[in-house]
Amino acid sequence: MATIGKKILQISFMLFILNSLVTAQQTSRNEYLKSVQLELQKTWPDNRTINIVFHGHSVPCGYFATPIVNTLSAYPHLTLINVKEIYPYAVVNVITTSIGGENAESGEKRFVQDVLSLKPDVLFIDYALNDRNIGLLRAEKAWRKMIEAALNVGCKVILLTPTPDLTEDILNEDAPLKAYALQIRNLASEYKVGLVDSYLTFKTLKQSGKNLSDYMAQNNHPNEHGHQLVADEIKKWFLLSTTEIPAL
Repeated sequence: MATIGKKILQISFMLFILNSLVTAQQTSRNEYLKSVQLELQKTWPDNRTINIVFHGHSVPCGYFATPIVNTLSAYPHLTLINVKEIYPYAVVNVITTSIGGENAESGEKRFVQDVLSLKPDVLFIDYALNDRNIGLLRAEKAWRKMIEAALNVGCKVILLTPTPDLTEDILNEDAPLKAYALQIRNLASEYKVGLVDSYLTFKTLKQSGKNLSDYMAQNNHPNEHGHQLVADEIKKWFLLSTTEIPAL
């Protein structure tokens, strides 16, 4: 009986910790973009253009079944639609500085010229799928450089864990992408920036019995349904409480 009681206490403690982590993430989500949300609510003539930049590889580019690029169904464009639904007075640019096939090292090399020159208010970074080609250590170094450079100019940064690659089993504890997802989560926590956990979203789908191929255009590119999942997670960072929603 004592052993059973001890196990119950251990489970209760674990649930408490998990709940605390979720609450902390929610608090961060509610507060992290507050200054941007306030700007998005301003009306003419006091408003200004808000730049939301997506930096990464082929997925934010909108590549579906290569070489087809379905820009209007990719998560950056879906984010523009979502943001405009929430903020009807806002002037918003959604800009992709992504390049198909690129990894974080290459993205970091052109970061100042191609990304920071746009003066982003919010920056999303999505490179993990291709970072498998350079390894965790080199990827981490490049991500850190980009994060720090963006934070130094006052930009809000939101990191994305990878969308799936069907050549890997997302439920396998040894799946290569799992390590990159964990690294990105740790970077988000360390730098106190935002996180869109695409990998967890798709993993949860798989755990619920869904077929991930229904969300993919090819093994490593989501289709419109997969992009919508990512866009839905991004949208949570821009949502206002009901008392803050501007009236039309």
